[in-house]
Amino acid sequence: MSQQENNQVQDVSELIKVRMDKLKELEENGKDPFEVTKYEKTADAKDVIDHFEKTEGTVVSLAGRLMSKRGMGKVSFCDLQDQSGKIQLFAKKDLLGDDAYAAFKKLDIGDIVGVKGEVFKTKTGEISVKLTEYVLLSKSLLPLPEKFHGLTNTDLRYRRRYVDLIVNPEIKETFLKRSKIIKSIREYMDSLGYLEVDTPVLHILRGGAEARPFKTYHNTLDVPMYLRVETELYLKRLIVGGMEKVYEIGRIFRNEGMSIKHNPEFTTIELYEAYADYHDMMRITEGIFSNACKAVNGTTKILYQGQEIDLTPPFNRMTMVDAVEKYTGLDFKEIKTDEEAVNAAKSVGVAVEGTPSRGEIINLLFEEKVEENLIQPTFITDYPVEVSPLAKRKPEDPMFTERFEVFVTGREYGNAFSELNDPIDQKERFIRQIEMKEDGDMETMYDEDFVTALEYGMPPTGGLGIGVDRLVMLLTDSYSIRDVLLFPTMKPIKNKGE
Repeated sequence: MSQQENNQVQDVSELIKVRMDKLKELEENGKDPFEVTKYEKTADAKDVIDHFEKTEGTVVSLAGRLMSKRGMGKVSFCDLQDQSGKIQLFAKKDLLGDDAYAAFKKLDIGDIVGVKGEVFKTKTGEISVKLTEYVLLSKSLLPLPEKFHGLTNTDLRYRRRYVDLIVNPEIKETFLKRSKIIKSIREYMDSLGYLEVDTPVLHILRGGAEARPFKTYHNTLDVPMYLRVETELYLKRLIVGGMEKVYEIGRIFRNEGMSIKHNPEFTTIELYEAYADYHDMMRITEGIFSNACKAVNGTTKILYQGQEIDLTPPFNRMTMVDAVEKYTGLDFKEIKTDEEAVNAAKSVGVAVEGTPSRGEIINLLFEEKVEENLIQPTFITDYPVEVSPLAKRKPEDPMFTERFEVFVTGREYGNAFSELNDPIDQKERFIRQIEMKEDGDMETMYDEDFVTALEYGMPPTGGLGIGVDRLVMLLTDSYSIRDVLLFPTMKPIKNKGE
């Protein structure tokens, strides 16, 4: 630790001691700062300021956190911050009385208070509240960091989001927009006649295609269980049961890597519609994106990290084979065998491991050479069957499926299928997935009950999943997924000596 850092620690320790002494003094005088259970507010800061022509001269009750103090003679000024914003408080000894004013001067930045007073405008033109009374609602025992010096470390901001929200209140806007985005999705889906449902978070089987699950244990049942890595198979069971339009907005858990695009727990919307296909899902995707964008930005044209993005429907459409040809020059309408595909990939500098199939090579080339170029919203359609275990084959070309993913700014935001409803084909694909896995664990990966459900008959169905967090990132111009999660997953801080 540097001398400067050591001095900062000492300064903070001294400030904490001062605050603890103040707490002790309050308690000794019978003024417990934590005993108040409720405070009646009549307004918030933003309302008072935005409607000053109506609030001027009226008496209002506000509550919030003290964020600054200025002048400690017979007149004092403070800033009160609540969820809506800040407003200046004007405290005068003659109005509050000697004892109350003396106690007011001892309040610290960070203390939470309830105040009552008349709305007026100071000589400098600042809208303020002239205090006639106040009450200490909660004593802040830890000093707040300085806005520009004490909480600039992004790691610390994510760990202590509660402090981040206090000293950087502008970040609340991102989370207010997140709420509006989710609300707009619900309203849009409801307008289409979809029913919102809840499906289990704890699963007996380790499903979910390529995703790695979190494992837990149920003591009463004496069985291992897994946090869900998708909502798909339960929602499809509902389609089998006759619920023709269903969706779920919920948390998904994947025990995989972390990055600016990935968090172990994240939010998705997944939806299924009977008698629909992946073309219908494209139209719904366009509706979700454009409606959410207008809800928070008032337009479908935005900037993301300096790039102009137009989310006005319709989005671009391109098959995966055509996209690979456009960006690599390789024409997989002519490349027919696995061996030819491997050689083609190597010819454009893409490393190939093992003995992949032609379809897997097409997907690999797309990921390596195409994705980063898809800046404007684009549907990439018709994925190889090898990488689409739950999608229906294209009747005219069974090597490919009726599947799309939607890309914006070089990132994938959603995945959709004309859903596979052939139980025999589905069972074969499940088995192939298991054989391709290193552990080949039949019991935890093969959902026999889902196959049974398909055997009862599932109508032709369109299905769609969209990553809500990534959509929020896009619509709020946020670089990292951690910026749109109130409490992102963080590695624990080790204690000294560990």
